[in-house]
Amino acid sequence: MQKMQKMLLVVCALSLLPLPLVVVAEETHCGGTPDRLCDVKPGAFYYEEPPTTDSAVSYKQLKTLFPSSSIQLFDVRNPDEFEAGHIPGSTNVPLGELQEALRLSPDQFKQRFGVQAPHKEDSSIVVYCQRGRRSATALDIMWALGFSRARHYAGGYSDWVQNEEQ
Repeated sequence: MQKMQKMLLVVCALSLLPLPLVVVAEETHCGGTPDRLCDVKPGAFYYEEPPTTDSAVSYKQLKTLFPSSSIQLFDVRNPDEFEAGHIPGSTNVPLGELQEALRLSPDQFKQRFGVQAPHKEDSSIVVYCQRGRRSATALDIMWALGFSRARHYAGGYSDWVQNEEQ
């Protein structure tokens, strides 16, 4: 197979069972067009379809999770966006650093982000961004790293603010 330059190599398994479509980033090339896979790292695996159907969390669901101190809420926006406003109790792990951050040792993660490192089997991990696009990419990254029970707040911070004002 010839090496494809500046394209994503898509690996599809043909099977009678529904399997997630896996995208392997050989090289990224966005050509100035916004694309949710523009920030992927070469050689990384990203799921295009969720392994579970209940991967999105609504505002109402997120509010019911708050009484639980075990929720791990990660804001994957840039630090300046986080500083301008964020959901209380969330930790800023920018999307561009997420893959590296999730590979840190628990001690390194705590030292860098000030909170316990998430565990792959945790079902209380929720990621969010401004409107749900970056958090969907973050979810792809997390699933590829084995965090198969992680979810994302699809409405993002914009939806949070709108609902909190009502």
